Amino acid sequence: MISLPDGYSAAIVGAGGAIGGALVRALQADPRCARVLGLSRRGTPAVDLTDEASLAAAAAQLRTQGPLHLLVCATGVLQLGPRSPEKRLADLDPVALAQALAVNAAGPALVLKHFHALLPLKERGLLAVLSARVGSIGDNRKGGWYSYRASKAALNQLLHTAAIEVARKRPLAVLAALHPGTVKSALSAPILGDAEATTPDDAARNLLAVLDGLQAEQSGGFFAWDGTAIAW
Repeated sequence: MISLPDGYSAAIVGAGGAIGGALVRALQADPRCARVLGLSRRGTPAVDLTDEASLAAAAAQLRTQGPLHLLVCATGVLQLGPRSPEKRLADLDPVALAQALAVNAAGPALVLKHFHALLPLKERGLLAVLSARVGSIGDNRKGGWYSYRASKAALNQLLHTAAIEVARKRPLAVLAALHPGTVKSALSAPILGDAEATTPDDAARNLLAVLDGLQAEQSGGFFAWDGTAIAW
């Protein structure tokens, strides 16, 4: 991460997942990164996106260790339990929809709420959430996947709105919603089949490269793994 100061600090929320774990490994391999903390339900401190108190406590603990130059919320869920992504309106279930919104939108929003203040005030800082291209309203030409699409679209709006507020005190900060592409993981396994997919380690390198190249005026944007902007 050449755009961050030498000796930068980083944290990954969702380090127990495929992409989150790969991001931790990539940052550990960067000689310019002095500290990377992987946060998960099984980590120390333990964090749970559905438990705001755990996020607040983790942020308070990290605040005593100095600013974070890089934070990635690498969380998300495609299908909950045995339910597959909806193909028709008839498949919509209000409980599953609420759960998707809670995990994919409300949870990362709470990460933004409690962790954005850890970014430096007068230095470059990067904060990203993992979104998905199917969360794009303008790019939706196939339909289906109601809960997942809606929850990622909500996440994009929350991130974009937060970027406007964060910029008032941290003008050098960059907040971004990132689409990692199709990645081999537990999340994608139920629907992946024989489709071509990238490895979590390649996905992590791609995402970090995109973040490294974003400028402050691009804060609040929605970007694919190759750096191209995605329609809202």
